[in-house]
Amino acid sequence: MKIAVITGANAGMGFATSLVLANSGMHVVMLCRNKERGQKALDQLNARKKNGSAELILCDLASLADIRKAAEKIHDRFDRIDVLINNAGVVSPQRQETQDGFEMQIGVNHLGHFLLTNLLLPALRQSKDGRIIIVSSGAHKWGRFYIEDPHLHEGYNVMKGYGQSKLCNLLFAKELLSRLNNTNISVFTLHPGAVSTDLGVDRKTGFGKAVHKVFRPIFQTPREGADTAIYLALSNKVTDKQGHYFVNRKTEKTSERAKSNGDALRLWNWSEKQTKLNVT
Repeated sequence: MKIAVITGANAGMGFATSLVLANSGMHVVMLCRNKERGQKALDQLNARKKNGSAELILCDLASLADIRKAAEKIHDRFDRIDVLINNAGVVSPQRQETQDGFEMQIGVNHLGHFLLTNLLLPALRQSKDGRIIIVSSGAHKWGRFYIEDPHLHEGYNVMKGYGQSKLCNLLFAKELLSRLNNTNISVFTLHPGAVSTDLGVDRKTGFGKAVHKVFRPIFQTPREGADTAIYLALSNKVTDKQGHYFVNRKTEKTSERAKSNGDALRLWNWSEKQTKLNVT
């Protein structure tokens, strides 16, 4: 039985992806920040699935310590991981910080996944066909990596922060792929499209719900938004297309900034220092 690890698996595209991969016969590890919401999602998945299996592991991507604990649990439970889907994401209309003092969007959308992915590489190397699938966004096209002020202490706005974090997803994938050259692990990135989820909705104040209500008729459902990630996880036709950026199951061009080898390396080195990746 193949093992899939999915971040942000309790709702939206993460839950839709978890259900389909379980029904494909996989064992799905649902990484969720909140115990109550995570358990509810696991119960719903178990009630709806016809095949496979699933379990819940708590992981708050806004906490480096929490990520390390989750990775340890995964290594304790499994000798091998076949699929890692970096799905979780946040949108912060106002500037917020993670537990480690990172600007929230780059902290969760990039740095949290950067650390988690690197910590799980040993298990992915044990798979005959390891796949890392990174959910980015078309927002990367207006993004840039603000190397002098990545945490946006000055001039913050949500578009600037979100665009940077989604560009970082692609730059991370680019450098990661170069480091995994001639291995059994493939790396893919994707844009899911405009999807009706709780992304950008403040759970405390409800801010953002009105926007989703207005645009819901033209938004994709979470299952529709998850389709490309599911395709990349299951298809036997994509192994020769690793490193590509996918939209609606097809490869598309990225921005010129996303192609920068220099920025990809600079981001990697900065991310290593921020996450203390090589510090035990």
